[in-house]
Amino acid sequence: MAEYKIAVIRGDGIGVEVIEEGIKVLTTIAEAYDIKWNFVEFPWGSDYYFKHGRMMPADALDTLAALDQIYLGAVGHPDIQDHITLNGLLLPIRRRFDQYVCERPSVLYPGINSPLKGKAGWDIDLVVIRENTEGEYANIGGFQYQGFPEEIGVQVSVFTRHGSERVITYAFDLARTRDKKRKVTSVTKSNAQGYSMVVWDRAFERVAERYPDVQTESLLVDAAAMDFVRRPEDFDVVVARNLFGDILTDIGAIITGSMGLAPSGNIDPQRRFPSMFEPVHGSAPDIMGKGIANPLAAITSGSMMLRFVGQEEAAAAIDKAVLKVIEDGETLPSDLGGNANTSQVGDAVVSALG
Repeated sequence: MAEYKIAVIRGDGIGVEVIEEGIKVLTTIAEAYDIKWNFVEFPWGSDYYFKHGRMMPADALDTLAALDQIYLGAVGHPDIQDHITLNGLLLPIRRRFDQYVCERPSVLYPGINSPLKGKAGWDIDLVVIRENTEGEYANIGGFQYQGFPEEIGVQVSVFTRHGSERVITYAFDLARTRDKKRKVTSVTKSNAQGYSMVVWDRAFERVAERYPDVQTESLLVDAAAMDFVRRPEDFDVVVARNLFGDILTDIGAIITGSMGLAPSGNIDPQRRFPSMFEPVHGSAPDIMGKGIANPLAAITSGSMMLRFVGQEEAAAAIDKAVLKVIEDGETLPSDLGGNANTSQVGDAVVSALG
């Protein structure tokens, strides 16, 4: 029997609700595939911040290091500035455990209506590989004259050859495994950022030379955003720096139907540390507690976690069950045009597992 110790951080807002359904599905699939989950719950997030003045304890990262993987709901609260929530929990985890790959697939499933005219099921099937520890989110900088009219904020973007090449290499390796176009698109802005993004462009060119069987394309980020809408079916694997990947994956989620369908993995490909799996949608405080949150992104983030630990058949079973629920169309959440509540959607996936 395969056994895994999983840190569960439900976090804030609808994260609490959707992770409950994800655990329900993971528990069900474990019975069929001889898997044992040891879920360890940590009540960290905004509620913890209100009580203790920080998003998680000082020794939280050491605690997480002893576990296999991390399953996260969401962080964010309207009464706490976003830079506090992100830099207080999410970004420290990514950096400490060198989760330098953020993998975010965007798939238009049969039965889902894209806001793009004329797009049918499977027409859009792309994955964005986002550099996750450097770039614009490196958290290097500071303030001068804070609180005065002359206030200055300096934010430094960090681009290294090592960091760029390793995430680009991951993108090319992934393209080889996908039975699609075998194509990698690099997203850049080196026409305006003549130092940092040139480091990125050169890294892309060097790595591409090692993969003559993979098609390549380089797009400025503004052109990439336009083409995500204009010709999304042409993309396969997209590799981008931290900020660009963050923005493009929101576009990818919307053109494939909903943020509620967008899973992600924050991955250490070398498996030295825990990786972290979470839905992209965030805490969505406007619908918190209403029971209408879409749990499918959390559920498919769970299947990404299963696939990462080598449980391919179990992961495929969950993905197949989710697809069945979507295609049947009888138990869909409100963001997909249905009227099922969060728990009912989770139950439908469990039922589809058979």
